[in-house]
Amino acid sequence: MKTKHPVTLNICGQTLDGTVLTPAKLTPGVLFIHGWGGCQEQDLARAEEIAQLGCVCFTFDLRGHARHDGDRNRVTRSDGLADVTAAYDFLVSQPSVDLSAIAVVGTSYGGYLAALLTAERPVAWLALRVPALYPDAEWDVPKAHLDRTEINRYRKHFRSGHQDRALAACEGFAGDVLIVESEYDDYVPHAAISSYMASFRRSRSLNYRILKGADHALQDEKQRKTYNTLLINWVEERVRESRRPS
Repeated sequence: MKTKHPVTLNICGQTLDGTVLTPAKLTPGVLFIHGWGGCQEQDLARAEEIAQLGCVCFTFDLRGHARHDGDRNRVTRSDGLADVTAAYDFLVSQPSVDLSAIAVVGTSYGGYLAALLTAERPVAWLALRVPALYPDAEWDVPKAHLDRTEINRYRKHFRSGHQDRALAACEGFAGDVLIVESEYDDYVPHAAISSYMASFRRSRSLNYRILKGADHALQDEKQRKTYNTLLINWVEERVRESRRPS
């Protein structure tokens, strides 16, 4: 979309009316949300590459992480959602960001928060790597104090938006989606991934990839590079589509 500005030129005592048309200079914005126990350092390399595509990228540390990890035992999921909402608002406040082209990239717990964010703020593109699921109960209990046995049991069964707040948000999402699963994931089983995939009934597109031989944390450098390439290519395609004339 172009902007139009009328101008007047003074030439040898005469005035010429004209119009300047300039292309929009807005660029897509990409928000990265790390997983529980992680930090923004894990996203910086891929964020730097995506920034080269002409995107404004923002990475940040959730409260209770990085230099504030001593507070982790007090952090609730409510706190986490407040953090990502504030991070989103900061990103879209940047003057060059296109509000219609916002991407959110979330990993594990960050993927869970990213899904919840779509019910609170406009998101065009959503990339979820090994997105976690949690029972809605005890929302305001510190996450570190949640019953791990119950969480594991919850994730082993197929869920829908009638049972789960994050999946309900996914059911209302109408943008583009990328879901990446690790073949040997000890934390997020295939049933949880299937629940996410089935929930994106209104999405404009849904891409699913499984990283063969990968674990939850992508400890192998080769697997990290594979994921980076996959994510960057997917974002690049979305960026190209957003810049095509309508």
